[in-house]
Amino acid sequence: MRIDEKLALDAFKTDKDSHIIIRHEICRKQCTTKHCLFVCPGHLYSYNEELDEIVVEFAGCLECGTCMVACQEGAIDWVYPKGEYGVQYRYG
Repeated sequence: MRIDEKLALDAFKTDKDSHIIIRHEICRKQCTTKHCLFVCPGHLYSYNEELDEIVVEFAGCLECGTCMVACQEGAIDWVYPKGEYGVQYRYG
């Protein structure tokens, strides 16, 4: 089974509040590389040109923390989702 097939089996219980906070003022002024757009294994980050902001679709977060580690400027505040929320891995 390929990795994308395994990930498709996962279940997500989504909270209404994001567990990932992007501090846009830091991101706009200090970050030129935007590593978060490339390192997320769930491909959840995108760039909104109109707003000049990085956007994250936290509902599909795999809870690995890669985005926080990769953000060299410290613009991403990441914590695990509140109890009963988040990803439930099913490896089939």
